[in-house]
Amino acid sequence: MSSKVEHLQRIFLNIGLLLFTGTLMTMPCGAQQAAATLNIQIDHPAHPVSPTLYGLMTEEINYSYDGGLYAEMVRNRTFQDRGFGGVAHWNIEHLGTSDATMSVDETEGPSAALPHSLLIEIKQADSASLAGVRNEGYWGMALRPNTNYKGSLYAKAGSSELGPLNIALVNDNTGKTVASTTVQALSTEWKRYEFSLTTGTIATSSENHLLLTVGHAGKVWLDLVSLFPPTYKDRVNGNRPDLMEMMAAMHPKFLRLPGGNYLEGDQIDERFDWKNTIGPLVDRPTHRSPWNYQSSDGMGLLEFLEWTEDLKIQTVLAVYAGYSLKGDHIHPGPALTPFVEDALDEIEFATGDTSTKWGAVRAKLGHPEPFPIKYVEIGNEDWFDRSGSYEGRYAQFYKAIKAKYPQLELIATAPLKGMKPDVLDDHYYKRADEFFEDVKHYDTVDRNGPKIFVGEWATREGSPTTNMGAALGDAAWMTGMERNSDLIVMASYAPLFVNVNPGGMQWESDLIGYDALNSYGAPSFYAQSMFAEFLGTEVPVSTVQGGGPRFFYSVTRDAAKEVIYLKLVNASSIAQSIDVEITGVNSVDKNATLVTLDAENLAKTNTITAPTRVAPVKSAVKITGAKFNHTMPPYSIQVLELHAK
Repeated sequence: MSSKVEHLQRIFLNIGLLLFTGTLMTMPCGAQQAAATLNIQIDHPAHPVSPTLYGLMTEEINYSYDGGLYAEMVRNRTFQDRGFGGVAHWNIEHLGTSDATMSVDETEGPSAALPHSLLIEIKQADSASLAGVRNEGYWGMALRPNTNYKGSLYAKAGSSELGPLNIALVNDNTGKTVASTTVQALSTEWKRYEFSLTTGTIATSSENHLLLTVGHAGKVWLDLVSLFPPTYKDRVNGNRPDLMEMMAAMHPKFLRLPGGNYLEGDQIDERFDWKNTIGPLVDRPTHRSPWNYQSSDGMGLLEFLEWTEDLKIQTVLAVYAGYSLKGDHIHPGPALTPFVEDALDEIEFATGDTSTKWGAVRAKLGHPEPFPIKYVEIGNEDWFDRSGSYEGRYAQFYKAIKAKYPQLELIATAPLKGMKPDVLDDHYYKRADEFFEDVKHYDTVDRNGPKIFVGEWATREGSPTTNMGAALGDAAWMTGMERNSDLIVMASYAPLFVNVNPGGMQWESDLIGYDALNSYGAPSFYAQSMFAEFLGTEVPVSTVQGGGPRFFYSVTRDAAKEVIYLKLVNASSIAQSIDVEITGVNSVDKNATLVTLDAENLAKTNTITAPTRVAPVKSAVKITGAKFNHTMPPYSIQVLELHAK
């Protein structure tokens, strides 16, 4: 863009464009874009809208589960993150004249899955001089007034004389105990202890830590130290309510799980091995995430499935297909057979009734009802596999799964030459201008080919979460997906989550940001929510003439509700006038609803301390019926909800 045009744009922004119910009232000479003429033929439906068009995709990145959605407050609860010079996120605590050391004991643990533990050796301690360890949490521990926190731990004492274990939540700044309890006597054998900590009239804060102490010399071993706040729908081992509510606000229809690179791992033995993620936490060995931190596996397969149940959405189940990120792979044939059988077991765990082996296991874990699944994805981003083995691997999985579950739709993650999958997973990470140029990507794709799942996509602008420029790129791309929703059966933005604390991000331009205490949606979050909320059941024929180069639209209709949803995107710094004509209806109500997401410039964004700088505004507007003019403000995304008979 020339410097002269940029100068003019700055002038227009600085003088302020006055808006009233979506119509530009004044405009400097020469600043108006070419008007767009939009014709919508309601009596000519082009095709249905996919009922599962918009959904969710997550993986363990940016501390999405541990330190994010999964509500566990204790960081490094099984002491596997060793860190520099000790055990990461744990520190020894000497009070008064006490003297103690801590170390990891590789020979003592509460289970075969957790064969090690934290050993605290207390040389000197008494009731006035306690010794122990403290945990800092995930960048603090969020505490609220008059709230109950449920905890548990495994412990073993060196002798019966050790005495009680004191458990407290302590404010980082004042050193004051805000909640405390005591485990009266520790066994000399491994045992699980439950406890409860209840706060009083404290100030809401994340600047707190967990403190475990004893008042007697001796040895104590600890493992799987856990503390949970109230969770969404009071699930045991559950999720943060605020993040679940934010996902619900996106009106999703599915969750792709366990998601992305997390499925594969860097190496085969670091994949999401689902059988290691079910059952009691003490029997889950945990594993390394490909984003370079240890996953607690508290968010196991059953917890994923219950997540979809809580949000009343479908499951898109991804199964490991024999390829990992750093090139490890299994060739098709006998070596791959155990992995195929493992996938069949996984599907049976999710969908089988209690007469099946793995359905009975699920029932024993507290969920006798099967989970409904329509789509199974075979692998993830297998176009990265340079061995050329995916075609054969996919075929082997396809044949086995279809033989047992012919009703399932199977998703391929790379193009195939020898066979046509039911669905193909496409991924796109672009800048806004690239999405503007690619909006018509699917307009001419062969409708006889496989259906499309846009399983990962995002406009990568803004950090840690996206800005308004990214939201405009996202919205433009979504107009193209809606227009082609006969071909595109599902789409999910990625990544969904990011912990905004220093060190919490591995991938920038994310949708929902949070710390231990608060969360917020990026401008792109609101764009996603608007598009998913205001979505009809069919796409009518429509045409547009004129309009600026960064004007985009889509139209869907819900005939049963007699509603038309007109989505408009103006990614220009200049207002956009649109002449709309709706044909094929008897009448269009003059009372309409307008939802607007806009900003003064592309860099404007939301943050943890300013969570709603850019947020939708809903208003009632008047139109003139089936033919009307509407003017969009600069840098805006709008939905017009029209009622037509």
